Amino acid sequence: MAEALADRIPARLISADAMQVYRGVPILTAQSERPTELVAIWELDHEASVGEYAELAHDAIDRALDKGLTPIVVGGTGLYLRAALAELELPPAPEAGARQRWESRYDELGPDRAHELLAEQDPEVAARIHPNDRRRVVRALELAEIGSSLAPRSDRLWTEDTRHPTIIVGLEVPTDVLERRIEERTRTMFERGVEEEVHRALASPISATASGIHGLEEIAALPREQALAALTLRTRRYAAYQRKWMRRIPGLVSLTADRPPGEVADAILEVARAGQRLSAGPARGSGRAAPA
Repeated sequence: MAEALADRIPARLISADAMQVYRGVPILTAQSERPTELVAIWELDHEASVGEYAELAHDAIDRALDKGLTPIVVGGTGLYLRAALAELELPPAPEAGARQRWESRYDELGPDRAHELLAEQDPEVAARIHPNDRRRVVRALELAEIGSSLAPRSDRLWTEDTRHPTIIVGLEVPTDVLERRIEERTRTMFERGVEEEVHRALASPISATASGIHGLEEIAALPREQALAALTLRTRRYAAYQRKWMRRIPGLVSLTADRPPGEVADAILEVARAGQRLSAGPARGSGRAAPA
């Protein structure tokens, strides 16, 4: 849909996908062949952070607006989408060596004791995190050590505040259609050689954030049909999670998307033009939209 929209107006595509930022896994992360900002920008051993992504996303959006282009921010990672569109209060990046030290400490203590340690230092965050969620427990301990916290100072994630006037579009697809698309896409990934791609990726060092790419673990450890079934199931669950956070976005324009992408793109343009969000004139501060 985003590509179809970019075919209709002067635009620039900007990814808000937390895993498409990595090189070497274009099949597994469904990277578009269309030039898109913030896709394949980091090696797999790079430890990604929302703060680092936000700086790059803001720069990409501002450069597009300066050139009179409409930024089309597209992706399925809720926090990355909000980080691209708004100014968020984000915790600092980990200090050098802190991540590895706390990962070792977590493994040494075990999930329950590590979680107890977190509860002693940051009880509010500990109450939100399961002891077995190794990545978040480790990150919370990192922050507690430097006097920070995963708990936001204010609940700004789902507010109407954006850096530029923005139309946020949510694509609604019936569950049966969505599940069929997920299964078809997953099978296509295997036909295109995703197994070889995963084995190449895992032959080199990989960061904790990159290791969260859906399918890496399943494809590396399971026979093809079992891996295919496991990845399909995981993607369905993630899609259900996406629908939940999407519906919490204030001012969301919800459009049915079980139709050709071009029809959806035309519907978005109708909404944008009705709100005079695509008017000509200077880009910065003109009301030009950054639909997502």
